[in-house]
Amino acid sequence: MFKNQFMRFLVAGAIAATANYSSRFFFSSFFSFSTAIVLAYCFGMLVAFILMRSHVFPVSSGSFARQLSSFAAVNIFAVLQTLAISLTLESVWLPAIGIVNHTEALAHSVGVAAPIVTSYYGHKYLTFK
Repeated sequence: MFKNQFMRFLVAGAIAATANYSSRFFFSSFFSFSTAIVLAYCFGMLVAFILMRSHVFPVSSGSFARQLSSFAAVNIFAVLQTLAISLTLESVWLPAIGIVNHTEALAHSVGVAAPIVTSYYGHKYLTFK
């Protein structure tokens, strides 16, 4: 089942997303919601880089420094997607449909899942090519 690269990407991404999502609750104790999202995303990004490099895209011709900078660039785009979706859901769409409890947690979970496809192709063709 995990011989397929995209499946390995999904599993590694799920682990990283769990690290991202759960750390946001910790960061929210000290920072605003939007700052906590960005800090949590950075933590999840570190977990993702380690897992992607070792288990998903292990054969790559690029240097470590190039991979790390490309990984960061792909994830800057992804964090912008995550932030925009999370903030829009939390402040506009969830209240509009009557959801008022746990809006930050719900909005952030959707926001974290949103950039899966763009991140996969970004990492496959830019980061770990």
